[in-house]
Amino acid sequence: MEKSRTKDLIALLIAAVLLVVLIVGHVRVNQSQVFRMPEDGQLLTATVQGRNGPVAVEVAAGPTEFYRVKITSHEETEGIGTLAVDALPDTIMESQRLDFDAVSGATITSEAIRLAVAEALESGGIDPAAFGYVAKTEGTEEKGTEQASAEPAAAPVAAAGAYVPGTYTAEATGMGTVKVSVTVDESSITEVVLDTSGETPEIGGAATEELTAQVMQAQGAAIDGVSGATLTSNAVSTAVAEALAQAAAAPAEEAAPAEETAPAEEEQAAEPEAAAAATEASADAQTLTGSGMGKVGNVDVEVVADNDAIYSIAVTKHDETPGIGTIAVDQIPGAIVAAQSLKVDAITGATMMTDAIKEAVAAALASGGIDVSKFEKDIEADAEPKEKTPETLDCDVVIVGAGGAGLTAAVRASQEGVKVLVLEKMPMVGGNSNRAEGGMNAAGTKLEEELGLDDSTVENFAADTLRLGHDLADPDLVQTLAENSSDAVEWLKTVGAEFTDVHATGGCEGRKYLHQPEGGRAVGEFLVEKLSAAAEEQGIEIMLNTRATEILLDDNGCAVGVMAEDSDHIYTVNAKAVVLATGGFGSNFEMMCSYDPSLENAVTTNHSGATGDGIVMAQAIGADTVDMEQIQLHPTVIQEDGTLVSESLRSKGAIVVNTEGKRFVNDLAGRDVVSQAELKQPDGYCFIIFDQHLVDGLALAQKFIDRGYAISGDTYEELAVNMGLTDDAVQNFVNTMNTWNESVAKGIDEEFGRNNGMDDDLTTAPFYAIKIAPGIHHTMGGIKIDTNAEVINTDGNVIPGLFAAGETTGGIHGGNRVGGNAVCDFVVFGRIAGTNAAAYVKGESITAEPASKEAAPAAGAVYVPGTYTAEANGM
Repeated sequence: MEKSRTKDLIALLIAAVLLVVLIVGHVRVNQSQVFRMPEDGQLLTATVQGRNGPVAVEVAAGPTEFYRVKITSHEETEGIGTLAVDALPDTIMESQRLDFDAVSGATITSEAIRLAVAEALESGGIDPAAFGYVAKTEGTEEKGTEQASAEPAAAPVAAAGAYVPGTYTAEATGMGTVKVSVTVDESSITEVVLDTSGETPEIGGAATEELTAQVMQAQGAAIDGVSGATLTSNAVSTAVAEALAQAAAAPAEEAAPAEETAPAEEEQAAEPEAAAAATEASADAQTLTGSGMGKVGNVDVEVVADNDAIYSIAVTKHDETPGIGTIAVDQIPGAIVAAQSLKVDAITGATMMTDAIKEAVAAALASGGIDVSKFEKDIEADAEPKEKTPETLDCDVVIVGAGGAGLTAAVRASQEGVKVLVLEKMPMVGGNSNRAEGGMNAAGTKLEEELGLDDSTVENFAADTLRLGHDLADPDLVQTLAENSSDAVEWLKTVGAEFTDVHATGGCEGRKYLHQPEGGRAVGEFLVEKLSAAAEEQGIEIMLNTRATEILLDDNGCAVGVMAEDSDHIYTVNAKAVVLATGGFGSNFEMMCSYDPSLENAVTTNHSGATGDGIVMAQAIGADTVDMEQIQLHPTVIQEDGTLVSESLRSKGAIVVNTEGKRFVNDLAGRDVVSQAELKQPDGYCFIIFDQHLVDGLALAQKFIDRGYAISGDTYEELAVNMGLTDDAVQNFVNTMNTWNESVAKGIDEEFGRNNGMDDDLTTAPFYAIKIAPGIHHTMGGIKIDTNAEVINTDGNVIPGLFAAGETTGGIHGGNRVGGNAVCDFVVFGRIAGTNAAAYVKGESITAEPASKEAAPAAGAVYVPGTYTAEANGM
């Protein structure tokens, strides 16, 4: 009885404590929004689309006062959209206004909250204008999303007879492919349907209704666009312009209004008159089709032409990579029509796709009996030199290069509250990072801990990086890389880039550092997509086709901007700090051969823009370089076009055999070891072998099959025959495969000592082989930096205000780069460069560890009193 009474008292006490905790917690959560609903108040709700999903609000308000504002649900990104979720309800309550400033870095979420509160007020008959709300998007009036399908009364229209009534379709590239369907009568657009299913759902997809409304309002392609969805907005504008050009290009009709010419076509047109004339098709015009071979597959076109002119070109089918080959799809057809010549300049970085479109157009013309030579005039010979217009731009931090390092630095600097401008000489973002396929190395991560990878430590990672780099790397830079790698992985989650698996990488004695996205997606395009979206979310301006030419210094030797140019302008970019993220020089054979003449006839995996521009500019102002002669060969490169076969195939179990059907090396040794072993094999090439089980778990392996690179067979014998092996080599190959599968079962490779990438055997038919040999992959040398990503001059001193990150720097990889370390490099040092450039601008202390900025000495202090510890690598 006594025990029962005691238990009852304890239970009562616990309940009382819980009640107090709940009350206190409730009061704490709502202390800035005390609910005091008077008689004239209403409890109202509304839901609108945010960045990642619906944002729901609950508003208690009267005709002139907010009593409570509460966000009841959302799906916004932690550390980005949640900044607005946390701050704005209090802001609204304190100011009693809806004309607040958007939260920096969370513009889309801020606008969603503003619109949701306004809609909640309207649902109760309360005018949101009483709280300072103005219903507009980028200066275009609208209310909610109802305007998307409605034609504004005052919308401008084209001249009567400007269009041939009908429905016209076109597409352009944003983050993915944007498709439009435009319906017109003789003088106006009557309906617009946008398909943005290829865009990031929470960014470009969320802007669909607003962009539709803007096209209807503008009655053309001259739209303002949606802040935070720049790529999608530009793609919509381009596609609408193309559709309207089709509407105006029908026989006996007037040309489309000049302002509706696609921006890409305007840039490519040598003579505007030629473009206008080309919109009027003659009675003899034919609609013809043709095909060409792109990088990925066939490219089909539809051409309207006669013996005298090409009137329109539409690419009707292709399988090119979004943001790379699709740049040519968007621009080359218009350029050919404008110039009335197939000899237009190739799109840098998309040369194969440019050539494929030209080939397809030529084939189409020939199929109609049209003399192709009439459209092969040399437009450069006829063109007059163009005088470029000087222009001055101002920002806090200018970042040169929009690859992985540049995008990372831009996002971090912007997160620190400074104005960022990014210059990219290529017509697309990503650089060599677009081609990174395997994964990102990191040590001491939460994912490794969850998987029980106890030996994937910072110490081992640093030691492996130094050892595999032949102890030529700077130990301090390597230690910084390793120590910051886990934080870098966590930071990537905040921009939507999360890794789900960890695998081994070459030469690391079985230790697993290689973090990969879900489904084995290529890591480079994955990170470029997420970082680009984060840059858009923060409103960072990225100027494409704009080449930096010179770093500007003030009288004190501090970097204060750059000179740059595009096709029409010469820019003076004034900045308070400069970040160089221009990549390496793996496509500059003159530069490479000055250090290693044997590379003259090698193929390269690098994109065409990897020409060492940043290194040259930095040297011109006295920057030092390091390890320039260290140029890495990758062992698995398709020689016909320089396509890299990712190391992740071998990490998941693939092996390499020679033309005798035999293994000859530890397939996952260091890249230099495997490359040198391949160069000694008969016939000068080898094969990488994998099976269907590997393909099922690695998305990028399927790409090699789809693109026609892989040979296949249902048995080992059939595969060997299809590989072209001799009879003796066929039997050797069968024996090799059986021996390898036995080694995997035992967990021991007695032949060559391989001890990683042996989780699965190669027994699941069909079996595949890709013909490979070594190719130039990475230039380990570059600009000399310290652990703060500050550039060092030839006297050993920091160049104030100048930072660098990524492959444009040297000292991190030594004589051989570990597979997966380039991605780690650009994220870790990109973060450091962006953070420290922002700190420099604001006059704050610079540190190599962004997360620990608070621990740095105060400005003006020599030391903060106390005891400090540190470590570094000797032997």
